[in-house]
Amino acid sequence: MNKKILITGTLLGIIGVILGAFASHGLKNAISEASLRSFEIGVKYQMYHAFFLLVISQFSFLSSNNKKTILILTVLGIILFSLSIYLLTTSVLTGINFKAIGFLTPIGGLMLILAWLLLLFAILKEKNILFEK
Repeated sequence: MNKKILITGTLLGIIGVILGAFASHGLKNAISEASLRSFEIGVKYQMYHAFFLLVISQFSFLSSNNKKTILILTVLGIILFSLSIYLLTTSVLTGINFKAIGFLTPIGGLMLILAWLLLLFAILKEKNILFEK
């Protein structure tokens, strides 16, 4: 499970760097400032959660089941949150109106929150966490 989480986090990070560079160089003059800022928020959240996965893969107190659930929630959250933002903000370039998928963004955000809450509950439940004395 740890290797799968590490690979997923690494791939999300690689894609995040590519999309960040694309936004900075390719989209800068192609979409509005507001759309560019929104696109960058999608990239930021993708990168935050790439690091999140890399970190949780190393937590020995998390059960394999918890890690799997966190991985699923995080990946689905990034797909629904960040990908919907990418599509919505670049619709002027594609000519496709993605407004119909706008409701997916907050659902993705909720999944990311649930992943963090699951981590919190696992931490609170654990008695032998490495940072306790």
